[in-house]
Amino acid sequence: MSSNRAGPETAIRNYPKLLNRYQRLLELTSDLASTFDLDTLLQRIVVAARELTESEASSLLLYEKQTHSLYFEAATGALVSGVGQRAIPADNSIAGWVFTHGEPIVSQDVINDPRFYREMDALTRFETQSILGVPLRTKDKVLGVIESVNKTEGIFTDEDVQILQTLAAQAAIAIENSQLFLQSDLIAEIVHELRTPLAALTAASHLLQRAELPADQRTKISQTILHEVQRLNDLTTDFLELSRLESGRMRFKREPVHLGGLAQESLEVVRAQAESREIELETEFDASLVPVHGDRKVLKQLLLNLLTNAIKYSQPGAVVTVSLHSEGDEVLMEVRDTGRGISPEDQERLFQRFYRAAEGADDVPGTGLGLVIAKRIAESHEGSISVESALGEGSKFTVRLPMGPSTKVTTRPRS
Repeated sequence: MSSNRAGPETAIRNYPKLLNRYQRLLELTSDLASTFDLDTLLQRIVVAARELTESEASSLLLYEKQTHSLYFEAATGALVSGVGQRAIPADNSIAGWVFTHGEPIVSQDVINDPRFYREMDALTRFETQSILGVPLRTKDKVLGVIESVNKTEGIFTDEDVQILQTLAAQAAIAIENSQLFLQSDLIAEIVHELRTPLAALTAASHLLQRAELPADQRTKISQTILHEVQRLNDLTTDFLELSRLESGRMRFKREPVHLGGLAQESLEVVRAQAESREIELETEFDASLVPVHGDRKVLKQLLLNLLTNAIKYSQPGAVVTVSLHSEGDEVLMEVRDTGRGISPEDQERLFQRFYRAAEGADDVPGTGLGLVIAKRIAESHEGSISVESALGEGSKFTVRLPMGPSTKVTTRPRS
């Protein structure tokens, strides 16, 4: 590691400025300690890194063991454009060197540094000249790397290294606490939701042991067991999917997606379900619609969640319509139904985990996670989802997605 070491006189002259920087560091790290939303936390960390090191931009990368890569999770300044969900190799980059060795590094001239991963400049259209990188280290492991890029005046100094290391130490603890908070919150909720089907299965098992139980009762109990087992399977499947989305462990494959073809495929998947309930499926597609940039598989899952919900909550004779059109720089994907509608009270809580609208909660199967998963997918694509509904008049769910490649770096949903 090389940096600029100030002489005694310069150090004395710069002492008031250094004191101010450390005071600011204390303020920023105090703010980090009180932040449990992971996306918000990561963004605050990179904003603090850029300010404290007086650099042009900063970024934060977290390590993914399965792919042996570091993924950009947050960035500031000009780096924001183009780095979202990008991965760089852990064994052939400056960030990779910092992660692998667990030590800080200053590269004052990255063009002549063989460790510099040049592809990122091409992807971001950003000219990197110098990098200061430090590891995000907890007591027993390195979570990732914080990088400050291009010192605004002069070159990166030992003071810059020390202050960024101090920030990184606090940031690593805050990140780990946030991840643990998220996991414990989700686990508590899933355990609570599992109790009901498990209690039903326990009661049914005890009843089946009674020799005097009539044959028709045995059949009903067997049907109950089958229903509850399916409910458990759906709960665990949806919970695992939601857990991956909220933890940021789901890595999206970004590519142009033609929503018209995706919608037609989704309609064919649910057609049998709709026909069995005598529900008509219709489409309203804008033929000139441009592709969106995202993961086709998970966007299809989002639409399927909305379609199955619309079908489940509609009575025979209802119509479910998928509409695709543009508005400004967004593509709108709408699912409308002429079903029973949703009360204003239920609409306020509709996207909460495990919440199911009071109307139909008992007679309509579901886990209460489908809409939450749809919301997380939309937000992970820098989009949004909203609902308009009135009792007795049906509902309309609208997903808004940005046209073309996204310029944001958020890989986890906003809360």
